[in-house]
Order: sequence, then structure tokens, then C-alpha cells
Amino acid sequence: DVEDQAPITVDSIFRIYSMTKPITSIVLMQLFEEGALLLEDPVEKFLPEFANPTVMVGGNDVSPVTRPAARSITIRDLLSHCSGLTYGFLRQGPVDARYRAEGLGDINAPDYSLREGMKSLAKQPLLFDPGTAWNYSMSTDVCGAVIEAITGSTLAQAFAERVFDPLSMLNTGFSVPSTEAERFTSLYAPISGSMTRIDRAGSSAYLEPPVFLSGGGGLVSTLGDYQKFTSMLLAGGVGDGNRLIGRRTLEYMASNHLPGGRLLNELGQSVFAEVAMDGMGFGLGFSVVEDPAANGSLCSVGEFAWGGAASTAFWVDPVEEITAVFMTQLLPSSYYPLRRQLRAAVYQALL
Repeated sequence: DVEDQAPITVDSIFRIYSMTKPITSIVLMQLFEEGALLLEDPVEKFLPEFANPTVMVGGNDVSPVTRPAARSITIRDLLSHCSGLTYGFLRQGPVDARYRAEGLGDINAPDYSLREGMKSLAKQPLLFDPGTAWNYSMSTDVCGAVIEAITGSTLAQAFAERVFDPLSMLNTGFSVPSTEAERFTSLYAPISGSMTRIDRAGSSAYLEPPVFLSGGGGLVSTLGDYQKFTSMLLAGGVGDGNRLIGRRTLEYMASNHLPGGRLLNELGQSVFAEVAMDGMGFGLGFSVVEDPAANGSLCSVGEFAWGGAASTAFWVDPVEEITAVFMTQLLPSSYYPLRRQLRAAVYQALL
């Protein structure tokens, strides 16, 4: 915090936003391993409100013209962001506008529950038939609701039992405890040509537990905690002496699941992703590098990664056996090329 002269430390707590998504995806795939779901299961099996989805074909945000979707949204569609859902902040058309009007996917947590949010989301038309294109979306929030429906636990409880406790991630959760508030960081954005504090650590909404538990972007964490998570991914699903997920399951998640094996720049309808789209596929919760040259990166084929809205990022390179986590608090994540610069610095140092 520049204004309060509070420096970043190794124990600082950050808003990780969409770096929540890989954690949600891991927990959902744990349930897959336990036989609680199949990737081909329709979402309405767990959340009945998603039955009979429609696709927008005309009209406007107030009076949309729709048709029945070709099929239901599946669990695989959610994990791979091929569901037809979207985000309001993308501002690409009338469906996004409907999300904004309903407060769906806003960066600030809404005052309604996750299940209430799902009922509102399920009423919105899709951008496309499920499984036919890629669009960054609230799909992982739906995954979180599926986790709650299957386990009978809140998403916070499921995360703690299945990820945070086994990995000793003691500083990760949906809010910052009052006893740790002095370690929380402030959030900045470039406004009128200068860095402006838009969420002060000492008065942030994150100091209180949210009503809406967002599996798509609700967590706070520390550099050390998230490194425990990525180290588990690098180790094939084992961390702190505990196996969280099977090695083959993780390899499957970190494979390209886009229809026809295509890439984000070929199939993506979204103008935004937390990674460069060229040469990039998408798995079940992670981006996956298919062509490093096209991606403009020194990384390996098979590197998987993601990032968060406040310019945080991580990647796992199974070939070089390295993982990296980067934390800062700057919106939007596209403002500075921090991620590419860090990746270049790391890979050029390898002997």
C-alpha cells in the first residue's frame, strides 16, 4: 500500500481472483475420481435450473430472441469454458449486458448466495451451443455450485477439507481474518494516467466473509500458499505428503480439450483470456501450451497455467520441472506485460 507505506512481504495476502478457478477444477475432478460425476453429465443433473438452455440469436439485451440449445451444458463444457456462458465485463454484446444488469460475475461479490446466483444465471441465454466454441465465463462458478450440490458442504468447507488443510494452505480463503488484516494488500488501477488505490486493505469488503462463494474468482491467498498448490500440480497431484488427485487425472486435465483439438485463437469467441491465445489450447481448468513458437514463449509444450484479474499468474512446466507464481495487485491484468517478462526471465536463466 503506497499511501499507507505498507510494503509487500513474503506473508502478504493477495486477491487472486481467477487463480481460484484451478482450485475449483481440482476439487470437481476429485469428485470425478470418486465416481460422484461423469464429465458427460448434464449440469441439470445437479442444478435443475440449468435444464432446457437457450441460445441468443437476435434481439437485444432487454428483449432477446432465442432458440433451444442443441444440447445441455455438460461438466466438461464447464471445465473447458465451452459452455456458452459469458462474463458481463467482457462487454461484447447483449448477453454480457444482461449479466451486468443482474450483477452476474461482477468483480465485487454480490449480496446473494451462490445458489441464488445460479438460478439467475440459468435464466440467461447462451452465446452458442455448448461444446462448439470457447468463451471465458462464469462456468467455474457453476462448477462451485455443483461441488456444493454433491458434497452438501459450502464451497469454503469443501476447499478447506480437500485442498487447504491437506496442503497446509493456512492463509487461503474467501476472506481475510481480522487477526491477519495488517497483512492484506491494497488494490490499484491506472486511472487518469496514474496508479490509483481502488480497494484499501484496511476497509476492503474482503475483511468480511462473502455471501456469494465464487469458485471463479473469490479467494485470497499468499505467495507461499499458492506455491504449495502449484508444487502439488508439478508433483503429479501430491503435496505435503498427501495425494490430492491422481497423476493420470491431472495429466488429463492438462491436455487440450477444445473441440477438434483446436486452439484458443481459432475457437475462442472471447476477446479476453488470462493468457496469450496464439498456440494455446485449454484443458479442464488450465490453459495448455500446444505451440510455444506461436505463443511467443520460451516455455515447453504442455505447460499449463492461468492468472487473475489483478495481474497475478502461475505456470507449471512438467518438462523443465519448474513452477512459478507471481503476485501483485494491479487491475487490469493486461495493463503491463509482467507475465511475459517474468516467463522470459525464468526461461533464459535455465542451463
